Amino acid sequence: MRYRLGVDVGGTFTDLLLFDNETGAFWRHKTPSTPHDSSEGILNGVNAITSDAGVDPAEIEFFLHGTTVATNAVLQGKGARVGLITTEGYRHIMQIARSFVPGGLAAWIIWPKPQPLAALEDTVTVKGRIGADGAEVRPLDEAQVREVLANLRESGVEAITVSLINAFVNGSHEKRIGEIAKEMMPDISVSLSHEVLPEMQEYERTLSTVANAAVRPVVSNYISNLRTKLKDAGVTGKLSLLRSDGGLMSSEKAEEHPVNILMSGPAGGVTGALWVAKNAGFDNILTLDVGGTSTDVALIEGLEPRRVRTTEVGHLSVRASSLDVKTVGAGGGSIAYVPELTGALRVGPQSAGAVPGPVAYGKGGEEPTVTDANVVLGYLPEDLLGGTFKLDREGAKRSVQKIADALKIDLMAAARGIIDIVNENMFGALRMISVQQGYDPRHFALMGFGGAGPLHVNAVARLMGSWPAISPVSPGVLCALGDATTRMRTETARSFSRLAKDTNVAELVALLDEMAAQTRAELAADGIPETSITSLFEVDVRYAGQAFEVPLTIDQATLNSKGIEGILGRFNEEHLRLFTFNMDTPHEIVNLRAVAMGEAPELPAAQLPKGDGNPAAAKIRDHTMWMDGRDQQGAIYDRSRLRQGDMIKGPAIITEMDSTTLVEAGCVAKIDAVGNILITPA
Repeated sequence: MRYRLGVDVGGTFTDLLLFDNETGAFWRHKTPSTPHDSSEGILNGVNAITSDAGVDPAEIEFFLHGTTVATNAVLQGKGARVGLITTEGYRHIMQIARSFVPGGLAAWIIWPKPQPLAALEDTVTVKGRIGADGAEVRPLDEAQVREVLANLRESGVEAITVSLINAFVNGSHEKRIGEIAKEMMPDISVSLSHEVLPEMQEYERTLSTVANAAVRPVVSNYISNLRTKLKDAGVTGKLSLLRSDGGLMSSEKAEEHPVNILMSGPAGGVTGALWVAKNAGFDNILTLDVGGTSTDVALIEGLEPRRVRTTEVGHLSVRASSLDVKTVGAGGGSIAYVPELTGALRVGPQSAGAVPGPVAYGKGGEEPTVTDANVVLGYLPEDLLGGTFKLDREGAKRSVQKIADALKIDLMAAARGIIDIVNENMFGALRMISVQQGYDPRHFALMGFGGAGPLHVNAVARLMGSWPAISPVSPGVLCALGDATTRMRTETARSFSRLAKDTNVAELVALLDEMAAQTRAELAADGIPETSITSLFEVDVRYAGQAFEVPLTIDQATLNSKGIEGILGRFNEEHLRLFTFNMDTPHEIVNLRAVAMGEAPELPAAQLPKGDGNPAAAKIRDHTMWMDGRDQQGAIYDRSRLRQGDMIKGPAIITEMDSTTLVEAGCVAKIDAVGNILITPA
């Protein structure tokens, strides 16, 4: 068993990448997704890719999967009906929530407050109380527990959440309620807040646990169904799912804690970019993942992707670690229009999607899109995939002409205007995760992937000052590559809540060691060898009296050598970078986390044969593109025939199975040793 199979399910296509652990060879495949049952599209792809590679499915050792099943359940409101059990006097915890309203001035007037995931009629309270110090103040009333559980069972709830006050310091009452619930309702999943999120702040802990319970039946059904179908197809390797924070978790853990895979889909692109960056020799990368409807961007510094402590899906914001990915409604299918009120060109966030899609696809689309503008300008040639896929350039011209007429400008200027605006939208998203977080984008390379990323990466790199612009090998299936090349990860958290000056470093180290042992045991139980597990720690610190914490990563060596001052030094550096100032105020250590990670797979990148710098052997034909206000002569190249060291002067187009890379005038592209296209100013 020498193969790893990465599978990423998108709204339009399911991407697969089969990787040979020994040689670095890989096979890729795209197959239409099956939204009614994602496992059908996955099995179609598995059969096709193993057939292409001549590989027996039984030889796949690891099946690594990024999924949006949990995300879609939240966005579409298709989660389970949740019954919430909380402490007497706290029945309205989900309704009161936080006094935060998204939006600008006076947003509170027009903002429709979303319905809580656990309805008030499905929320019940029980007598019994744990104090803030973890001591039992009042015993649990088990007779009442049985009574409220019977009522919830009769009402038809599909999942149970137990979230009691101060359970993060002592979960004994929650554990007992969970035992009674499983006894009375053995077929219903039960989520306990001290297991899902053992941190203070009752609302965040309750909301995260309710979200976990809401998606748990949906995710569990999906995973068990997929596991069965894979077994029937002969795939006996280990099934793991990509977490929101870019690590892997076993399918069994994903069934128990699906709140950790809410952002599984976008995380795959970031982990794939990380693997490419390591092989290409870049430590700092901005990622540009452009799909049909949206663009996801993220930041990788020192080969470490930036992480945040909250996962946001639609209106839902839960306390779970995730990669810091920002999304903007700008993609290949984004629709261009001119509102009558302003008469100014707009692009997106509305999208033509896969159906009917851009006009150029000839599937019934009528509205001009970003893809149509690229076709009109000549950035997307009419013949793709060796002539097997034809684009309707005349139809694209007719659609973009509507924009030109509305703006009273010529066709090419209108098409370029559409591209410029969508590039600016991507630029704005990238500024959010770089400049607004205190990072200088000129210190980063920009990697474009997804179906349309390489088409825009050159122009956006010019706006950002981020060079080189990188088009990785197989950019359209990079998310699947990310699934295949990451490692197992788990974490646990505890609230600490103590002033730094009152904290003993030996006590802190002992507590972190205890948490590390717990997380290492979890990975060992999943079959990861103890010798290959590494631990790191995270500490949330704030100025005393604030409600906002800064998460810091710290290692035991620093703790042992520099003590608490080492943590505070890191906090001052990070606070200064984020907010440009520091305060002469006591520090408070709020939460502790221990993270355990399996060994990163040493998967080699296959090297290309060396060329002489001349790409003539890969040239398909000459081609005209409209760029810098005029028609310019360029050429189209076949990426599969390029060799390392080949140099291509812009304007040029480089085509492949799953994407198209545009090299603009005034720039030059170089093929590196492992096949990445590196674009820099000439």
